Amino acid sequence: MKNSGLIFSLLTILICQPIMAEETQPTPVEAQFTLEEAQYLAEIKKIWNSLDRKQGEVVLPNNVATLNVPENFYYLNPKDSETILVDAWGNPPGAAAELLGMLLPVEPSPFEADGWAVTIEYIDDGYVSDEDAGDINYDDLLEQMQDETRASSKERVQQGYEEIELVGWAARPFYDQNSHKLYWAKELKFGDSPVNTLNYSIRVLGRKGVLVLNFIADINQKAVIDSKMDTVLALANFNQGMRYEDFNPDMDKVAAYGIGALVAGKVLAKTGLIAAALIFLKKFGIVIVIGIAALAGRFFKRKAA
Repeated sequence: MKNSGLIFSLLTILICQPIMAEETQPTPVEAQFTLEEAQYLAEIKKIWNSLDRKQGEVVLPNNVATLNVPENFYYLNPKDSETILVDAWGNPPGAAAELLGMLLPVEPSPFEADGWAVTIEYIDDGYVSDEDAGDINYDDLLEQMQDETRASSKERVQQGYEEIELVGWAARPFYDQNSHKLYWAKELKFGDSPVNTLNYSIRVLGRKGVLVLNFIADINQKAVIDSKMDTVLALANFNQGMRYEDFNPDMDKVAAYGIGALVAGKVLAKTGLIAAALIFLKKFGIVIVIGIAALAGRFFKRKAA
């Protein structure tokens, strides 16, 4: 987005100011907007000021894992994640019901067109064996996934939803045998949207389940996500006693699937997380069209006139 830097500057002015009473005079920036637009911007400030943005060591709500959040990111708890997903990004109520929270970059803000986030979830199906990790043919797996996506897309269209196409790998699956972390990216096309969706995923294997991290972004942001991948991979780790190497075959449950099923999404389909993730990924067509980018664009046009 050409004006992303300018939009961030505008947002910095807006969201860093305290929320004023109705009778307070508008700021020079806010005065450039109509009453309706100013009210919208005031709502954004209200949302921003309500968020409990955490950095440093953050223990996830289920106590199985800890995030070490660097200063260029912040963590939102499930309640604040719901606020962003529903109030700011237009997802339906309850969208964050299964989330342990979200990670967002300090820049850009979630109110900009190039804003992005990482949702955090947990699947407690048991210990996932990685014995098949080196034997998977990801080209064959992609073809299978594309066939399944086409079939499910037909059902979606019959239910009144837009069709989905799995274009291909945006990043081929890679499994780190030492850290027990798996990541890959898919390129998805929703209906006639001019911009494809980037479905970037991380799975961290643990003793009793899998930590699920999904990026909410579009395909044009792949380079940015790639540049942050090492940071995001490093910040999520299971707590002592819940790590992959803590597995006890005499006591612990073993999952009925392996690495291939995680990549194929069959596990997520079973738990309903795929549907939620796809809803999250539509946010760039909601707020950005009717929200701050459009308002800021009108402001910049006025300035140039």
